[in-house]
Amino acid sequence: MKIFNLINFPITLASLLLISIGILVIYSSSKELAIQQSIFAVMGLIIFFFVSQIEFGSIKKLITPFSFFIFIMLIAVLILGIETRGSLRWIPLGVLNIQPSEFAKPILILFLAKFWAEHLPTWQNILKSFLWVAPAILLIFKQPDLGSALTLVAIWLGILFAFVSIKKMIVLLLIIVCILPLGWLFLHDYQRERIFTFLDPGSDPLGRGYNLIQSTIAVGSGQLSGRGLGRGSQSRLQFLPEFRTDFIFASIAEEMGFVGSLMVLSIYLYLFIYCLRVVQRTDDFVSFLIVIGVTSMLLFQTFVNTGMNVGILPITGITLPLVSYGGSSLIATLISLGMVVSVTRLKRYVDPDYVT
Repeated sequence: MKIFNLINFPITLASLLLISIGILVIYSSSKELAIQQSIFAVMGLIIFFFVSQIEFGSIKKLITPFSFFIFIMLIAVLILGIETRGSLRWIPLGVLNIQPSEFAKPILILFLAKFWAEHLPTWQNILKSFLWVAPAILLIFKQPDLGSALTLVAIWLGILFAFVSIKKMIVLLLIIVCILPLGWLFLHDYQRERIFTFLDPGSDPLGRGYNLIQSTIAVGSGQLSGRGLGRGSQSRLQFLPEFRTDFIFASIAEEMGFVGSLMVLSIYLYLFIYCLRVVQRTDDFVSFLIVIGVTSMLLFQTFVNTGMNVGILPITGITLPLVSYGGSSLIATLISLGMVVSVTRLKRYVDPDYVT
């Protein structure tokens, strides 16, 4: 059937598996939220299929307007947004709350791909590209949403490092290392406390170190096969905070054990390897940068989320792609993966499985 020729099975199946695991874990604690996440998933998959059929060369002129639109939305959040736990991240639209910072990620990938297709990687253009990205990063940081702001930085660096010279890469890393300590001055008090907590969580186990300690307890208590769905004491008794979003990996580890955690990480690894294979097979520079940007985004979010869940990285509030609860995050991730699928449909994409 022709419909099967339009479906990219590796990305689609991997995405469906991760979404299903997330919904299953969410369902074990809240049937209502699981239904909501299922609705988000259906919406996201429809958009994913639509985006996967687009050839981005044909909408090149729309990328800049999209970028300005998302920039306006980020400003609107600070004016019209609803406050949740001290953060202004969502714009209420009737029954739905939209988080523009999530949709800024795929838009940024497209913008940078277009920018570098039209500019040489000189120092002047590198600075220019960052100045274009910086306002969005600052607006997201002001919400405050350090995790999403860092994700945009990771996308910018990931795309840049994919084609600049080794010399420029080293210089950029040295500049970042020198500037990094200045970032301490711009952190909020609670963000500084998270870093102190990461270094010594036992100094305040019932206060600043509580989230980190409870997360590592949940991960460790799952052992090999887990306690079973709905039987995790840390999450079900709500010792583990945000166990459907930021700490869903700890919830998976507690209820599904090392086996379940390894299965989730294996699916992510398969997805990353597939995306890198797509990078190797495309001869189109814009498509190359799009896939690099998406891979950088997913790799950074997955590494940071799992790292903070197991206690090897500070808590930054980054969700686990396709698994954590949240409609904006899920749909934005599926849009990004749809962009990767669209690359595999280009005539200039070389798939060795169909080469005779």
